[in-house]
Amino acid sequence: MPPALPADLAPALTRRSLLALASALALAACGSSSSGGADSSNGAGDATAGSTSAPAATGPRTVRHARGESTVPARAARVVVLDTDALDSAVTLGLTPVGATAVAEGAPLSGYLPAARLAGIKRVGTIGQPSLEAVAALKPDLILSNQVRDDKRYDELSKIAPTVLTKTTGPAWRENVRLHAEALGRQSEATAAEAAYRAKAAELVTALGGPEKAAATRVEMARFLAGAPTRLYLNDTFVGSILKDLGLGRPANQDKPGFSMEISPEQVDQAAADVIFYSV
Repeated sequence: MPPALPADLAPALTRRSLLALASALALAACGSSSSGGADSSNGAGDATAGSTSAPAATGPRTVRHARGESTVPARAARVVVLDTDALDSAVTLGLTPVGATAVAEGAPLSGYLPAARLAGIKRVGTIGQPSLEAVAALKPDLILSNQVRDDKRYDELSKIAPTVLTKTTGPAWRENVRLHAEALGRQSEATAAEAAYRAKAAELVTALGGPEKAAATRVEMARFLAGAPTRLYLNDTFVGSILKDLGLGRPANQDKPGFSMEISPEQVDQAAADVIFYSV
Protein backbone atom coordinates (compact mmCIF):
# COMPACT_ATOMS: atom_id res chain seq x y z
CA MET A 1 0.00 0.00 0.00
CA PRO A 2 1.33 3.51 -0.77
CA PRO A 3 1.80 5.80 2.21
CA ALA A 4 -1.28 7.95 2.84
CA LEU A 5 -1.07 11.61 1.92
CA PRO A 6 -2.80 14.28 4.02
CA ALA A 7 -6.44 14.44 2.94
CA ASP A 8 -6.28 18.12 2.05
CA LEU A 9 -3.14 17.69 -0.06
CA ALA A 10 -3.62 14.40 -1.91
CA PRO A 11 -6.26 15.67 -4.38
CA ALA A 12 -4.17 18.72 -5.20
CA LEU A 13 -1.04 16.67 -5.76
CA THR A 14 -2.74 14.28 -8.15
CA ARG A 15 -4.49 17.03 -10.10
CA ARG A 16 -1.65 19.42 -10.70
CA SER A 17 1.15 19.22 -13.18
CA LEU A 18 4.51 18.80 -11.50
CA LEU A 19 5.85 21.53 -13.74
CA ALA A 20 3.27 23.93 -12.32
CA LEU A 21 4.29 22.86 -8.82
CA ALA A 22 7.94 23.46 -9.62
CA SER A 23 7.14 26.86 -11.06
CA ALA A 24 5.11 27.76 -8.00
CA LEU A 25 8.12 26.94 -5.87
CA ALA A 26 10.57 28.82 -8.07
CA LEU A 27 8.24 31.80 -8.43
CA ALA A 28 7.09 31.88 -4.80
CA ALA A 29 8.57 35.31 -4.24
CA CYS A 30 7.26 36.61 -7.56
CA GLY A 31 3.66 35.78 -6.74
CA SER A 32 3.82 37.26 -3.27
CA SER A 33 4.55 40.77 -4.47
CA SER A 34 2.71 41.26 -7.73
CA SER A 35 1.49 44.61 -6.48
CA GLY A 36 4.92 45.72 -5.33
CA GLY A 37 6.77 48.88 -6.29
CA ALA A 38 7.66 49.63 -9.87
CA ASP A 39 11.01 48.69 -11.27
CA SER A 40 12.68 51.64 -12.89
CA SER A 41 14.11 49.53 -15.71
CA ASN A 42 10.89 48.32 -17.29
CA GLY A 43 7.89 49.20 -15.16
CA ALA A 44 7.32 45.65 -13.90
CA GLY A 45 6.69 45.01 -10.21
CA ASP A 46 9.62 43.81 -8.12
CA ALA A 47 9.72 40.02 -8.16
CA THR A 48 10.74 39.32 -4.60
CA ALA A 49 8.87 40.28 -1.45
CA GLY A 50 11.02 42.43 0.77
CA SER A 51 13.97 42.50 -1.62
CA THR A 52 15.91 45.63 -2.36
CA SER A 53 16.62 46.65 -5.92
CA ALA A 54 20.28 46.62 -6.82
CA PRO A 55 21.95 50.03 -6.57
CA ALA A 56 22.63 51.77 -9.83
CA ALA A 57 25.99 50.69 -11.23
CA THR A 58 28.38 53.09 -12.85
CA GLY A 59 28.82 51.36 -16.19
CA PRO A 60 28.90 48.17 -18.26
CA ARG A 61 30.10 44.88 -16.77
CA THR A 62 31.86 41.83 -18.17
CA VAL A 63 30.09 38.48 -17.73
CA ARG A 64 31.72 35.10 -18.38
CA HIS A 65 29.44 32.48 -19.94
CA ALA A 66 29.44 29.35 -22.13
CA ARG A 67 30.78 31.19 -25.18
CA GLY A 68 33.35 33.39 -23.47
CA GLU A 69 32.79 36.91 -22.20
CA SER A 70 30.22 39.59 -22.98
CA THR A 71 30.06 43.22 -21.92
CA VAL A 72 26.55 43.84 -20.63
CA PRO A 73 24.70 46.90 -19.28
CA ALA A 74 24.83 47.61 -15.58
CA ARG A 75 21.16 46.65 -15.32
CA ALA A 76 19.60 45.51 -18.58
CA ALA A 77 16.19 46.91 -19.46
CA ARG A 78 15.37 45.69 -22.98
CA VAL A 79 15.97 41.95 -22.87
CA VAL A 80 15.12 39.29 -25.46
CA VAL A 81 14.94 35.68 -24.23
CA LEU A 82 15.19 32.78 -26.67
CA ASP A 83 14.19 29.83 -24.48
CA THR A 84 11.70 29.15 -21.72
CA ASP A 85 14.31 28.89 -18.96
CA ALA A 86 15.57 32.41 -19.71
CA LEU A 87 11.97 33.65 -19.70
CA ASP A 88 11.44 31.96 -16.33
CA SER A 89 14.55 33.64 -14.93
CA ALA A 90 13.68 37.11 -16.19
CA VAL A 91 10.13 36.98 -14.83
CA THR A 92 11.26 35.50 -11.51
CA LEU A 93 13.79 38.30 -11.15
CA GLY A 94 11.20 41.00 -11.80
CA LEU A 95 11.84 41.83 -15.45
CA THR A 96 9.37 41.56 -18.32
CA PRO A 97 11.38 40.89 -21.50
CA VAL A 98 10.62 42.90 -24.62
CA GLY A 99 10.78 39.76 -26.75
CA ALA A 100 10.64 35.99 -26.42
CA THR A 101 10.41 32.84 -28.52
CA ALA A 102 7.41 30.51 -28.28
CA VAL A 103 7.52 26.71 -28.21
CA ALA A 104 5.63 26.57 -31.53
CA GLU A 105 4.22 28.96 -34.10
CA GLY A 106 1.15 30.67 -32.63
CA ALA A 107 1.61 29.06 -29.21
CA PRO A 108 1.17 31.18 -26.08
CA LEU A 109 4.04 31.87 -23.72
CA SER A 110 4.42 29.70 -20.64
CA GLY A 111 0.99 29.46 -18.99
CA TYR A 112 2.43 28.74 -15.53
CA LEU A 113 3.91 32.26 -15.34
CA PRO A 114 1.81 35.18 -14.04
CA ALA A 115 -0.09 36.57 -17.03
CA ALA A 116 0.52 40.16 -15.95
CA ARG A 117 4.27 39.58 -16.20
CA LEU A 118 3.96 38.45 -19.81
CA ALA A 119 1.89 41.36 -21.06
CA GLY A 120 3.43 43.19 -23.99
CA ILE A 121 6.14 40.64 -24.81
CA LYS A 122 6.67 40.44 -28.57
CA ARG A 123 7.12 37.03 -30.21
CA VAL A 124 10.41 36.70 -32.09
CA GLY A 125 9.92 33.26 -33.62
CA THR A 126 10.06 29.80 -32.10
CA ILE A 127 12.59 28.15 -29.81
CA GLY A 128 15.60 27.11 -31.86
CA GLN A 129 14.40 29.19 -34.82
CA PRO A 130 14.32 32.83 -33.72
CA SER A 131 13.87 35.56 -36.31
CA LEU A 132 17.02 37.65 -36.17
CA GLU A 133 15.15 40.50 -37.87
CA ALA A 134 12.43 40.45 -35.22
CA VAL A 135 15.05 40.38 -32.46
CA ALA A 136 16.96 43.30 -33.95
CA ALA A 137 13.76 45.32 -34.43
CA LEU A 138 13.25 45.34 -30.66
CA LYS A 139 16.65 46.99 -30.12
CA PRO A 140 17.56 44.83 -27.10
CA ASP A 141 20.39 45.66 -24.75
CA LEU A 142 20.81 41.97 -23.80
CA ILE A 143 19.94 38.58 -25.30
CA LEU A 144 19.71 35.40 -23.18
CA SER A 145 19.76 31.85 -24.52
CA ASN A 146 21.79 28.62 -24.36
CA GLN A 147 24.15 26.61 -26.52
CA VAL A 148 21.62 23.84 -27.12
CA ARG A 149 19.29 26.25 -28.94
CA ASP A 150 21.41 29.05 -30.33
CA ASP A 151 25.12 28.24 -30.28
CA LYS A 152 25.32 28.37 -34.11
CA ARG A 153 23.66 31.80 -34.09
CA TYR A 154 25.83 33.28 -31.36
CA ASP A 155 27.94 35.49 -33.62
CA GLU A 156 24.89 36.89 -35.40
CA LEU A 157 23.04 37.50 -32.15
CA SER A 158 26.08 39.19 -30.63
CA LYS A 159 26.07 41.70 -33.48
CA ILE A 160 22.55 42.71 -32.40
CA ALA A 161 23.21 42.96 -28.66
CA PRO A 162 25.42 41.44 -25.94
CA THR A 163 24.46 37.76 -25.83
CA VAL A 164 24.90 35.48 -22.83
CA LEU A 165 24.55 31.71 -23.28
CA THR A 166 24.31 28.98 -20.69
CA LYS A 167 25.61 25.54 -21.65
CA THR A 168 22.29 23.72 -21.39
CA THR A 169 18.95 23.67 -19.56
CA GLY A 170 17.20 21.11 -17.35
CA PRO A 171 18.91 20.16 -14.07
CA ALA A 172 21.41 23.03 -14.44
CA TRP A 173 18.60 25.52 -13.78
CA ARG A 174 20.07 26.79 -10.49
CA GLU A 175 23.38 27.71 -12.11
CA ASN A 176 21.53 29.16 -15.07
CA VAL A 177 19.39 31.41 -12.89
CA ARG A 178 22.52 32.72 -11.21
CA LEU A 179 24.17 33.43 -14.56
CA HIS A 180 21.01 35.11 -15.87
CA ALA A 181 20.88 37.20 -12.70
CA GLU A 182 24.50 38.25 -13.15
CA ALA A 183 23.86 39.22 -16.77
CA LEU A 184 20.73 41.15 -15.77
CA GLY A 185 22.38 42.87 -12.80
CA ARG A 186 19.82 41.29 -10.46
CA GLN A 187 21.88 39.12 -8.11
CA SER A 188 20.07 40.30 -4.98
CA GLU A 189 16.72 39.33 -6.50
CA ALA A 190 18.11 35.89 -7.35
CA THR A 191 19.31 35.37 -3.77
CA ALA A 192 15.86 36.28 -2.43
CA ALA A 193 14.07 34.07 -4.95
CA GLU A 194 16.27 31.08 -4.11
CA ALA A 195 15.58 31.55 -0.39
CA ALA A 196 11.83 31.72 -1.13
CA TYR A 197 12.07 28.53 -3.18
CA ARG A 198 13.79 26.68 -0.34
CA ALA A 199 11.21 27.93 2.16
CA LYS A 200 8.31 26.87 -0.07
CA ALA A 201 9.84 23.44 -0.55
CA ALA A 202 10.15 23.05 3.23
CA GLU A 203 6.48 24.02 3.61
CA LEU A 204 5.43 21.29 1.20
CA VAL A 205 7.53 18.65 2.95
CA THR A 206 5.87 19.63 6.23
CA ALA A 207 2.42 19.36 4.60
CA LEU A 208 3.33 15.85 3.43
CA GLY A 209 3.98 14.83 7.02
CA GLY A 210 7.69 15.49 7.30
CA PRO A 211 10.88 14.25 5.61
CA GLU A 212 10.35 10.56 6.42
CA LYS A 213 6.86 10.42 4.95
CA ALA A 214 7.98 12.46 1.93
CA ALA A 215 10.86 10.05 1.31
CA ALA A 216 8.49 7.07 1.61
CA THR A 217 6.22 8.48 -1.12
CA ARG A 218 7.45 7.28 -4.52
CA VAL A 219 6.81 9.96 -7.15
CA GLU A 220 7.39 9.91 -10.90
CA MET A 221 6.89 12.11 -13.94
CA ALA A 222 5.65 10.45 -17.12
CA ARG A 223 5.24 11.93 -20.58
CA PHE A 224 2.92 10.37 -23.13
CA LEU A 225 4.00 10.91 -26.75
CA ALA A 226 1.78 10.16 -29.74
CA GLY A 227 3.21 7.31 -31.77
CA ALA A 228 6.25 6.92 -29.51
CA PRO A 229 7.17 5.15 -26.26
CA THR A 230 6.17 6.72 -22.93
CA ARG A 231 8.97 8.55 -21.17
CA LEU A 232 9.64 8.19 -17.45
CA TYR A 233 11.93 11.02 -16.35
CA LEU A 234 15.09 10.21 -14.40
CA ASN A 235 17.20 12.33 -12.05
CA ASP A 236 19.18 14.40 -14.57
CA THR A 237 16.18 16.51 -15.53
CA PHE A 238 14.52 19.67 -14.27
CA VAL A 239 11.68 17.58 -12.83
CA GLY A 240 14.10 15.14 -11.24
CA SER A 241 15.97 17.96 -9.52
CA ILE A 242 12.73 19.31 -8.04
CA LEU A 243 11.79 15.90 -6.65
CA LYS A 244 15.23 15.59 -5.08
CA ASP A 245 14.99 19.05 -3.53
CA LEU A 246 11.71 18.01 -1.93
CA GLY A 247 13.25 14.78 -0.64
CA LEU A 248 10.49 12.75 -2.27
CA GLY A 249 10.96 9.06 -2.88
CA ARG A 250 11.51 7.71 -6.40
CA PRO A 251 10.69 4.33 -7.95
CA ALA A 252 13.92 2.30 -7.94
CA ASN A 253 14.02 1.99 -11.73
CA GLN A 254 13.90 5.79 -12.09
CA ASP A 255 16.13 6.83 -9.20
CA LYS A 256 19.29 6.98 -11.28
CA PRO A 257 21.31 9.33 -13.52
CA GLY A 258 20.09 10.06 -17.00
CA PHE A 259 17.34 11.90 -18.83
CA SER A 260 14.58 9.33 -19.23
CA MET A 261 13.70 5.69 -19.72
CA GLU A 262 11.21 4.69 -22.41
CA ILE A 263 8.53 2.05 -21.98
CA SER A 264 6.08 0.44 -24.39
CA PRO A 265 2.39 -0.14 -23.56
CA GLU A 266 3.32 -3.73 -22.65
CA GLN A 267 5.79 -2.39 -20.04
CA VAL A 268 3.32 -0.17 -18.22
CA ASP A 269 4.04 -2.00 -14.95
CA GLN A 270 7.43 -0.24 -14.96
CA ALA A 271 5.58 3.03 -14.36
CA ALA A 272 4.41 1.97 -10.91
CA ALA A 273 4.58 4.72 -8.28
CA ASP A 274 2.53 6.13 -5.40
CA VAL A 275 1.99 9.46 -7.15
CA ILE A 276 2.22 9.86 -10.91
CA PHE A 277 2.41 13.25 -12.59
CA TYR A 278 2.07 13.20 -16.36
CA SER A 279 2.06 15.41 -19.40
CA VAL A 280 0.72 14.85 -22.91
